[in-house]
Amino acid sequence: MNKPDEAPAGAGGGRIEAAVAKNQQKSNQDPAQNSAGDENTLVKQRRQKAEQIKELGLSLYPNTFRPRDSIGALIKTCGQLDAARLESQEAFKYSLAGRIMAIRSFGKAAFLKITDRTGSLQLHLERDLLPPEQFKLFKKLDVGDIIGVMGHLFRTRTRELTLKVEQLNLVTKAMRPLPEKFHGLTDVEQRYRQRYLDLIMNEQVRSIFQARSTIVSTLRNFLTDRDFLEVETPMMQAIPGGATARPFETHHNALNMKLYLRVAPELYLKRLVVGGLERVFELNRNFRNEGVSVRHNPEFTMLEFYQAYATYEDLITMTEEMFGKVAMAVTGSLKFDYQGRPIDLTPPWQSIDFRSSLLEMGGVPPEVLFDREKALNMSTSLGGVHQRGDNLGKALAKIFDVTVETNLWQPTFVTGFPRDISPLSRTSDLDPDIVDRFEFFIACREMGNGFSELNDPDDQRSRFNEQVAQREAGDDEAQFMDLDYVRALEFGMPPTAGEGVGIDRLVMLMTDQPSIREVILFPLLRLEQG
Repeated sequence: MNKPDEAPAGAGGGRIEAAVAKNQQKSNQDPAQNSAGDENTLVKQRRQKAEQIKELGLSLYPNTFRPRDSIGALIKTCGQLDAARLESQEAFKYSLAGRIMAIRSFGKAAFLKITDRTGSLQLHLERDLLPPEQFKLFKKLDVGDIIGVMGHLFRTRTRELTLKVEQLNLVTKAMRPLPEKFHGLTDVEQRYRQRYLDLIMNEQVRSIFQARSTIVSTLRNFLTDRDFLEVETPMMQAIPGGATARPFETHHNALNMKLYLRVAPELYLKRLVVGGLERVFELNRNFRNEGVSVRHNPEFTMLEFYQAYATYEDLITMTEEMFGKVAMAVTGSLKFDYQGRPIDLTPPWQSIDFRSSLLEMGGVPPEVLFDREKALNMSTSLGGVHQRGDNLGKALAKIFDVTVETNLWQPTFVTGFPRDISPLSRTSDLDPDIVDRFEFFIACREMGNGFSELNDPDDQRSRFNEQVAQREAGDDEAQFMDLDYVRALEFGMPPTAGEGVGIDRLVMLMTDQPSIREVILFPLLRLEQG
């Protein structure tokens, strides 16, 4: 038998994990694989232990333990101290709480591994160091239970940083066993449905969402440092607008009116610019009634910001700087790999013209660029699906998606978009068929969209009428007429530039994830069967 202080290096140690795996292979498989519902054998065993704990006079769910320390802070402070230095600090007691992830018991002593939000640490329990009732409690604990401990730090013979427990408290009794350690959650759909288990079992998953938080806070700080005001606009709207997309519909009973979940906050944010809030942004949830894929989730997060007295060219420079700040905060560099291929965010990024890119990168014949029928035929031959009233710009956009976007790996701005697919963008002073707009792409996917805003109310009314005609012709993604927004423009909106950035896709890029479902805590799924 190994002596209790011979735990191997590495938090918890390989032998601890091996012992846990052996026990779990016998009795701690995923409950769904053993039997359905709460009456499976493993749950019964845990409930029996729960009754025994209550017989000890203890609560299964007390709310009295308050940890003073975190594992991460403890490791940062003491992780480099040697055994002698730790021994000299034996009088200093640390107080931690965490979930038990491994147990190796030797009868009178045991090693445990616990985790909290900041990391993992090994614990050492000895019967002679604990009050008798607390050691009896330990014998009723399982992997997955949450405990509170107090003790001092030392190093085992293999120099593993370990907390010698002098006080043990049950914080929460887990009635269901965790998935078996070495196989974890192998079913991808189960990982998404039971994200709580995914987060418990997979440190990498936790790190993705910690990075997501860093990304959002970096974007927020970037904008507030530039005197942007964070605002909130309605998620339920009587008239959905701001994007070409099919909205979700709902109904307000008290007012007896149809409402839509917003597809974008754009028109409300620009109303605020009219009102004198010249720099505004919103980190918002949008809803679009579309398909689900590795790039799309019907509920998603966008950053939208608007700046008066600016042009789309100003936002191009701002975007390069903003993405650089995010990359440095998450990866520590402007250069990193995504899915095994290098990405370089060093400015200036490549810039190409929409129509030129179709000719030079997409191999599109010149005559297609200005002929609606030829463009529709080519788009259809490439797999594009069109409505009866689709215009030239929409056909060219679908050709672009197939022939050009798939080649834009390094960060690239695309400018010169057709006017007829840009109903809210300012018309170019140089070419009435295009607008002052850009989209930017990284890793062959669109990351954001920006433009100089259309602030001519008569032109905007005309564009809305064109959208209404497309909707009446069968395009259920075309925008609605919003007369109040036109009225707002009639009061005068200063020249303004605005941009939207897909947060979920940005997190995918910065955390090297191939699917949007990996960066959304609870992605949309079909109802669970059975």
